[in-house]
Amino acid sequence: MRNRPFTIACGLVLVLGMAGPAAAQDNGAQQPSAREQLQRIHSPQSIDQELAHLTKDLELTPEQQRQVLPLLHEHHDKIQALLDKNPTASRQQLFPQIHAISDETHHQIHALLTDRQKKLEAAMQHRERRLPRRGAG
Repeated sequence: MRNRPFTIACGLVLVLGMAGPAAAQDNGAQQPSAREQLQRIHSPQSIDQELAHLTKDLELTPEQQRQVLPLLHEHHDKIQALLDKNPTASRQQLFPQIHAISDETHHQIHALLTDRQKKLEAAMQHRERRLPRRGAG
């Protein structure tokens, strides 16, 4: 069974969970591009927050934190490059590429975890799957 990314490492959940664009589209207003949406939430502070979240939930060691931080920065940089290359694309258009980037980051982080942390990760995934998805439907 393939693991679903555990917050899909710093971006995808935020992209999927953003509220408002569907209502704006229904009212005839122009939907913000994925770039505009992500730049509001994808910042150095969000990387630090994601590292803190992973550290707390997965009980990362200081060494693991040092290994994960560059992965989160690389994730951010890849998504930023995608947005720069596609400045007017919607989040729906970029979803497959963003998902692939996030999935790759998740697998890299997963490889750094101990067996105990992998169990914590599975529990975290289970909790997150039970939460209703914002912006869906």
